[in-house]
Amino acid sequence: MIYVGIDDTDTLGTRGTNQLAKAMAAAVAGEFFCQRIVRHQLLEDPRVPFTSQNGSASLVFEPHNFSDIASAVSVLTATLKRLMLDDFISGSDPGLCVTATVDTEIIDFAIRCQTQLVKQQTARDIAAKHGLFLKGLGGTEDGVIGALAAVGHAAANDSGRVVQWRHWPDDMSGLQTVEAVRQRDIDVREADSSTCVQTGLVDVGKHLRPNWRAGRCVLFVTPANTTANKCNNWKALKLR
Repeated sequence: MIYVGIDDTDTLGTRGTNQLAKAMAAAVAGEFFCQRIVRHQLLEDPRVPFTSQNGSASLVFEPHNFSDIASAVSVLTATLKRLMLDDFISGSDPGLCVTATVDTEIIDFAIRCQTQLVKQQTARDIAAKHGLFLKGLGGTEDGVIGALAAVGHAAANDSGRVVQWRHWPDDMSGLQTVEAVRQRDIDVREADSSTCVQTGLVDVGKHLRPNWRAGRCVLFVTPANTTANKCNNWKALKLR
């Protein structure tokens, strides 16, 4: 697997980081299969500049037809860097991180970014120590913090909201059968008990946005207003 993290790529009123991530995945689809794109929530604090809710995005790729992982990382890095530079939005401070190996120190850094204020230099020092590609691509380059954190969270395999899952289109909204959601290899679980839900209808909202937990794509649900539905209907929760 190759882990990619991006952050701080947009400004208010422009396309978001998730949209850029999807475009990047589509652009390299011939050589790299994008297993998932996940949004990760970082610290929300007045001292941290962000567009909306201070989230960064991770992409996990499986390379095709490369003789070794180092060559795949090199090609993917150069391509994604060019794509981000070509799509740079004035006023943003983007960062890009690409690696095939993630040390526990990077996972610890990612977890710290959810509750603590961290400095750009700290991210750069950790990346340099472990030989990761981490680069700012404009503005203040503060996006390197979230980019490194996204890679850590992706490797930790236990956080975030899934915005793209394997080859499935982003076409589910409103009421869906639980069976249809499960057919996309997405677990459906009751939030309070973590019990697997097998049948019924679930209101997934405007978009289907499951979570990434313990290496699985999981849609957490809660019972909907069940007075007339005999507890067979569910509402999806949009967890971070």
